[in-house]
Amino acid sequence: MRVDVLTLFPEMFEGVFSSSILGKARDKGIVSLSTVNFRDYSTNKHNTVDDYPYGGGGGMVLKPEPIFGAVEDLPTHQTAEGVAVKPRVILLCPQGETFTQKKAEELAGEEHLVFICGHYEGYDERIRQYLVTDELSVGDYVLTGGEIPAMVIIDSVVRLLPGVLGNEMSAVTDSFSTGLLEYPHYTRPAKFRDWEVPEMLLSGHHANVKKWRNKESLIRTLERRPDLLEGRILSKEEKLWVAEWKKQQQEQNN
Repeated sequence: MRVDVLTLFPEMFEGVFSSSILGKARDKGIVSLSTVNFRDYSTNKHNTVDDYPYGGGGGMVLKPEPIFGAVEDLPTHQTAEGVAVKPRVILLCPQGETFTQKKAEELAGEEHLVFICGHYEGYDERIRQYLVTDELSVGDYVLTGGEIPAMVIIDSVVRLLPGVLGNEMSAVTDSFSTGLLEYPHYTRPAKFRDWEVPEMLLSGHHANVKKWRNKESLIRTLERRPDLLEGRILSKEEKLWVAEWKKQQQEQNN
């Protein structure tokens, strides 16, 4: 996969792209990560990339010329078979679709991703209409720019690529990957300050351990994110687990 980031602050990505999982993925050649300062594509002598909005109002708006110029100047990415790849051009924007694990899995199937990190009041609307393929938001709040959301999305996507994680099952069992929150984890020692690891996890019985984890995952989701269960069809066994949990809650409240 190739990832290009258009930003006014490329230095923000230096540590992120060279550290931890992203750094290892780049070192292995699994992903190419690069930044482009779109100020270099300004078409005026002052190298400005923003201007006042037509019609008045507060704030400044990013001009279309530098953004279009930077994207169109990116080298064409090709598959291993030499076929040119059309990139997904992603605009980081509070108005965009909320980013989810499902979206990360979708983007992980792409060959070339381009992220546009905005600043100021917003973008010239022609950027949205004629250049980008996706608009994404990382939540219902506003940040000073699109750099941090881009880092979040890139990290979430790259870790799903084959060969990036040491244990391929890690991505499969992550929270949200199955539609549920992940089950609790424990490690050595088996007893710490009188707090013991659940006996089931020490049994060595893989089928029972899997059943325990499935149950804990469902109950944790029910407790913390019941909205994730809306529309989910529960199995007969899962319905029993939910009924047991509700009964315990009633007993605790009485």
